[in-house]
Parts: sequence; structure tokens; C-alpha cells
Amino acid sequence: QVKLVESGGDSVQAGESLKLSCVFSGLPGSRLIVAWFRQRPDLDREGLAQISPLAVSSYIADSVKGRFAISRDNAKTTAYLQMNNLKPEDTAMYYCAADTAQRSWFSVFDRRNYDYWGQGTQVTVSS
Repeated sequence: QVKLVESGGDSVQAGESLKLSCVFSGLPGSRLIVAWFRQRPDLDREGLAQISPLAVSSYIADSVKGRFAISRDNAKTTAYLQMNNLKPEDTAMYYCAADTAQRSWFSVFDRRNYDYWGQGTQVTVSS
């Protein structure tokens, strides 16, 4: 069983930055593709970024490319989402997810490809 715990969400002003953390346990990072999603109040859950188990490759959604970046440190069993130049429309609950079977290569933000999810951390951006 894999457990994911997000942290780092906060209430900030537009233009500021936040770095979210996702601590994983149950399997080593070398066996986990990790992705970040968000859920805005009136919208579907949206994929943001994905990183391969050894950080050889990553993918950033067009909607946040240039502002958000994903990284990981398997020695610390943690994945990160750096969010810069935050906008009010970034207000959402942010989740990390893990794919243990590499299904997400074919459809990177298909939620069905992720086996485990964290509880979420809230980010609120005020104008």
C-alpha cells in the first residue's frame, strides 16, 4: 500500500509563489511515477505535472507551463510542485498521485492510471 501526503498549501496574493510537497511511503520512489492534479471549485480534476521515477523526464500541462515545475528527491521520499506567479484561477485543492504500473505514459493525466492519491492541500490565491 502506497501512502501520499501533501503539504505546503497556503493563502497568498496573486504573483507570489508556493512550493508544495508530497511525501510518499510504501514503495521506493524508483517504482513510482508521481503527478500533481488540482480540483477547482466548479471544475473537473485537472492534471498539472508528472515526473518519472528517477526524474529522467517530466511533463507539464500547457495551462501551467512556464509557471509550474515538478521535481523529486527520492532519498527524501518527496516530490515537489513549484508554483510561481500564482493567479486567482490557481485557487484549488492540490493533490499528488502515484502510478505504480507505468500506465500513465499513454495518457498522462487520465486519473484512472493512478493507483494512489493523497488527501490534498489547499491553495488560495487572492487578487
